[in-house]
Amino acid sequence: MATISVQGKDLVVVMEGLDKVWALKSKLTIPLAHVRGATLDPGILGEPKGIRAPGTHLPGVITAGTFRQDGEKVFWAVRDALKAVVIELADESYSRLVVEVDDPRAVVAMVEQAVSR
Repeated sequence: MATISVQGKDLVVVMEGLDKVWALKSKLTIPLAHVRGATLDPGILGEPKGIRAPGTHLPGVITAGTFRQDGEKVFWAVRDALKAVVIELADESYSRLVVEVDDPRAVVAMVEQAVSR
């Protein structure tokens, strides 16, 4: 699971517990100017992930790390699809972040409010 917060002009994603190990990252900091928006998407876990580079993928258990597909790089850290938040990015090495959070609706609202400022 991840904790997402807005700190100044940045969106900060902090991986918790063993998700740091599975995702091979502990923290991502993205300028809010590069965040296009956030959505809930419980069906995203069923989409093709692409090539793991590096990461962990055990179908039905966990998808975590960096995945590449069709020229895009996506960061995943999800075990429970019902708690998945998709954050769309521009001008970043990742085109999207797909992360599991405790309260997806609250995180989407927070990100959308921060981006619309």
